[in-house]
Amino acid sequence: MKRVPALALAWVCAPAYAHLEATGMGPVYDGITHFVTSPEDLVVVLALALLAGLRGAAYGRRAVFALPAAWFVGSLVGLSASASSIGDAGAAVLFAGLGALVVADARISQRVLVALCALVGVVQGYFNGTGMGWSASAIVAALAIMGAVFVLAVLAAALVVQARAHWGRIAVRVAGSWIAASGVLMLGWAIRGGA
Repeated sequence: MKRVPALALAWVCAPAYAHLEATGMGPVYDGITHFVTSPEDLVVVLALALLAGLRGAAYGRRAVFALPAAWFVGSLVGLSASASSIGDAGAAVLFAGLGALVVADARISQRVLVALCALVGVVQGYFNGTGMGWSASAIVAALAIMGAVFVLAVLAAALVVQARAHWGRIAVRVAGSWIAASGVLMLGWAIRGGA
């Protein structure tokens, strides 16, 4: 008898969607919500912004414009592709690699950082765009994701640039170590087969 209320509740629940394209909130909110609820996107943007901020304001300015622009271009290319994803192992390698660069406080040139932002942006944007199909709402969602990427990158990079004290830079590098450690754990999980 105790199962009847639970069964009734399960019967009236709304369907769940992997992508928030059918929520009725509109493509702008769907794009922003997709980005904010996708750790494989959110953490990658955060790692690149931390790396750019560690290198200084000039690096940060270039990175925060290159990353969202490349993300949007990748999204547009991905709109006509069938649904796919970077996969657990790909996301794990990306987390570990970018986290390691932050931990090491890698002294890379501005060109290398911009190229890295462009490469990661195109790849991540492509996987965001796959399966959506060409439509006006898909393009608006891609623009919204680009805007969310820009806002997060600007805020994180600016916060790191302002951290002039030695302990502040150490805290940023510790955050990078958590990103790298997450990537290593995810990679182990992917190799093991998720069991």
